[in-house]
Amino acid sequence: MDCGIITSKTVLLLLNVIFWAAGGALAYVGSYVIKSYNNFDNFLEDKYTLIPAAIIITVGVVMFIIGTVGCCATLRESKVGLSFFLMILLAMFAAEVAALVFAFIYQGRIKGDLERSMSDVFQKYNGENSETRAVDYLQSQLQCCGVQTYMNWTTTPWFSSSNNTVPISCCKRNNTECTGKLDQPDLLNTQGCEVKLEQLLQDVMSYAMLVILGFAIIKFFGMLSVCVITCKSGRRTGYQTLYV
Repeated sequence: MDCGIITSKTVLLLLNVIFWAAGGALAYVGSYVIKSYNNFDNFLEDKYTLIPAAIIITVGVVMFIIGTVGCCATLRESKVGLSFFLMILLAMFAAEVAALVFAFIYQGRIKGDLERSMSDVFQKYNGENSETRAVDYLQSQLQCCGVQTYMNWTTTPWFSSSNNTVPISCCKRNNTECTGKLDQPDLLNTQGCEVKLEQLLQDVMSYAMLVILGFAIIKFFGMLSVCVITCKSGRRTGYQTLYV
């Protein structure tokens, strides 16, 4: 058997094994991105941020299916099967490139999106509504206070209506003496939440982009291998044995 075909078959079989594992990995990454954004959706006006995650999950589900199709087509050297496999690889490659572009575009819009929405959400804090729960979760999880700094609370209705105190979620962890008074800065998280949330979302998007790029490169080599097998098989079947 031709060395090129053996190599290409090996690459494709390994690729299909990777597909089965990667399908689960992509589904996890997409779910992780959605969960990360849902935790802070009150601070994000642009819902198109979930498009990359939706594409990733869809691609992950499809990868489970094409792993089996790819194995059968590779072992049998079926032109129809390999052509179908190539079309699927091309479609998935295009989807991943689209997800990469969407992620890259939105990564540059995170800061502006947060600047527009965070101040409004903090202004609506009253200790009971959904904005309150969102702000408390944000401040306790990221260990921050206010938008740019803890002093931002002094311009909110909550500050004047609560004896000039900031929410308890501004207090440092495991600190029972904190009452939210501004004269206790050592007991408060003084760094603003905007920078920390922006960094978190940037990290999530960067992680997703690296995963997408990695799988796109793998599929590129998979498409090359399919082309090699198809071309070599075509040449081999094109010759007839002559008997004298």
